[in-house]
Amino acid sequence: MKQSTTPLSMASQSLTLVYLILSSLPSLLLSQQPYEGILTTDCYKTHNLTSLLGYFCNAQPSCQSYLTFHSQPPYNSVTNISPLLASYLSLLSQANSAAPSSTFPNNTKILIPINCSCSSLHYKLNSSYRVTNGDTAFIIANNTFQGLSTCQAIMNQSLNGIDKMFAGQDITREPNISQLETPSLPPQSPPTAPSTTTGKSSNHVGLYAGIGVAAAAVALLIAILAVIYFIFKAMKKKKNRVGAGKIIPPSDSDTFGFEITSSSTDKIQSEDMLSKISDIGNALRVYKSEELQLATENFSKECLIEGSIYRGVFNGDAAAVKVVNRDVSKEIEIPKKINHFNLIKLSGIGYYRGQWFLVCEYAKNGSLSNWVLYRSGSKVLSWTQRTQIAVDMANGLSNLHGYTKPAYMHKDIKSSNILLDQTMRAKIANFIMTRESEGSKVELFAPEYLEPGLVSPRLDVYAVGVVMMEMMTWRDVLEAQKEDSLVDLLTGGDQDAMEDIGRFVDPLLGESYPVHLALEMARLIERCLRRRQALGQKWRKRRKI
Repeated sequence: MKQSTTPLSMASQSLTLVYLILSSLPSLLLSQQPYEGILTTDCYKTHNLTSLLGYFCNAQPSCQSYLTFHSQPPYNSVTNISPLLASYLSLLSQANSAAPSSTFPNNTKILIPINCSCSSLHYKLNSSYRVTNGDTAFIIANNTFQGLSTCQAIMNQSLNGIDKMFAGQDITREPNISQLETPSLPPQSPPTAPSTTTGKSSNHVGLYAGIGVAAAAVALLIAILAVIYFIFKAMKKKKNRVGAGKIIPPSDSDTFGFEITSSSTDKIQSEDMLSKISDIGNALRVYKSEELQLATENFSKECLIEGSIYRGVFNGDAAAVKVVNRDVSKEIEIPKKINHFNLIKLSGIGYYRGQWFLVCEYAKNGSLSNWVLYRSGSKVLSWTQRTQIAVDMANGLSNLHGYTKPAYMHKDIKSSNILLDQTMRAKIANFIMTRESEGSKVELFAPEYLEPGLVSPRLDVYAVGVVMMEMMTWRDVLEAQKEDSLVDLLTGGDQDAMEDIGRFVDPLLGESYPVHLALEMARLIERCLRRRQALGQKWRKRRKI
């Protein structure tokens, strides 16, 4: 890797950061690796200290902790700090006794509640940061993240060619993702609200290079972020967001044929179920049936969102309560291993009379399918919102593929499993189909999209292409994906393509999108939907015939 101070040349690219957090250690039994002090700022010398590359996990598979962060523009409001440090908006507001729309005075010490997980050797917290012109590893680690990462973590990255980012190359067509990791011990109780005085943070920081990702999936996910970079560079921010999501009318049954009643026997009666819950760890709360009943108004029709999902209110905070009659180990296992802004958070569970109740993060604007396939009235996504959703899907899947060990494939990416929060940011949900990528057998998937008999990241990449096709065209993919027409569009020359791209774009967008960027999006979709790596050559041959 070229050791220089050349600024990162990727203007406004997505750089996924995983940063480690150190807390005061209560005893030597729980201690992690030592803090290396000034060495963390010595960016351009090679150091072989393992403590510069992260802090090992202890026996706990996950931990809840707090960061301290000093407000500085542009990160001086709840809405800006929350995505930067992957902290949920409501928890961040509550921890600092501030409204979600609050802006903090400069140099205010902010408490950031976070949830770290241990998917390999080190605690980590996943977040996303977009690199700008002039950024270096030192600036990102010490200025933007205020010491919550170290420059060595970035410069020692090998994931997706991070070394090239510091060689001054123009790689805007192939953006890179850097992973930094940082650990924390869960505090015994939440700290008190911070004062507005400044001072040195008690957080000590180390880092560790992230684990590699399956090559095929990463290459395509990088392509997604690369094209989206061009799209976002040209887009202006939209001030007005579209309103709340559609609620599908409930069925005639309030409780899907079950009834929850208060009784003294409201306990987990099966030792098998007790074993499953005890294996979940300390990260999830176990709810009693009375609590679930109260939160959902006895699972009333008024609280029904769709299917078997209800809106519940727990201590003033909205949540989604999903009722299931099957094994939920997969839906519990994945949130245990990875915590990311673009993956739906599971906060608690319940079990009563053979049924599981999953308490999840509430997505105010519903599923993407309600905005794309079943929309009505004012339910029209702007071009900027569509591109942001594509970026969010790519970020979420990149972390699912690359930051669990072993890597996991979602296997059920579709618009109904992409949920939109109050700011129209996308979150991937429903992990029931999730499988390990190595040695996992599949049954009902077309062999041209998979390696023979094995789950491949290409399955999820293909599904992302399907969702992007639906967002771009407002049609079901079986109707919209006319392979010959799409290939003809993309191989007929830029001028012809720019003239014809309008017939692929959602007509409700009118002319409120840049034509050349829509063409880039179409090219990206075509790459995601390729069944084989060499299929493009076959298309070209067929076109000549």
